[in-house]
Amino acid sequence: MHKKVIISCKNVNLDLPVKATRPTYALKTFASSITGGRLKKDKQQTYIQALRNLNLEIREKERIALIGPNGAGKTTFIRLISGIFSPTSGSFYLKRFAMPLIDKSFFIDLDLSGYDACKAQFLRYAPKEFKFSAFIKSIEEFSELGDFLSTPISTYSEGMKTRLIFALITSFSHPLLAMDEGIATGDRFFLDKAIKRFDKFLESSSTLILASHDEKLLKRFTKRGIVLQKGTCIFDGKLNEALDFYSKIRT
Repeated sequence: MHKKVIISCKNVNLDLPVKATRPTYALKTFASSITGGRLKKDKQQTYIQALRNLNLEIREKERIALIGPNGAGKTTFIRLISGIFSPTSGSFYLKRFAMPLIDKSFFIDLDLSGYDACKAQFLRYAPKEFKFSAFIKSIEEFSELGDFLSTPISTYSEGMKTRLIFALITSFSHPLLAMDEGIATGDRFFLDKAIKRFDKFLESSSTLILASHDEKLLKRFTKRGIVLQKGTCIFDGKLNEALDFYSKIRT
């Protein structure tokens, strides 16, 4: 039985408007450093072409590696399938929004406490049989934040935010996960804990899309590789073949 297509991009373009207060050469440098790297201009606005004629399909239960240099469009693609961005043109099908893992924008109001964030996540995603007391205890034990859960998230370090986000999102299964390098954030001890938890978590979740430069991480969690460059797909195949292809174009 063929697995169902849950993401389909056919000639998808995504343009991000930017304020043209910088000189053109500075805008070009900025564009190439953070996105697909091409500038477009019309009479009223300057745009960065973050995704360009993107064609790919992803089926349920696939484990996908997004590979490419900084500015290739990996993060833009994750934001597209998470509902943060919408395509400018092309045919785009998404069965459901992805859950972005380790995205600092996960917290809408940083003045809320860690405890409030836990409660919001529980109310949104917890199955009926789950008890909040057991849930909050598991978050405390894994994140090791202790009394900091009662303090505003705005006072947290980046590592503390990462611990809390990772603990919250991996508490419940999700049909589509998108992760952008975040698991590698934090100290070595927490990374070991996170990988063990993530291994178990993936057993109960469905599709994974992982953007990373860490080949060891990609080989552990993914089987298919999509290589992006300047916002377009230039290779799609088995992970080892994708890594070999990327290695050759870098040299």
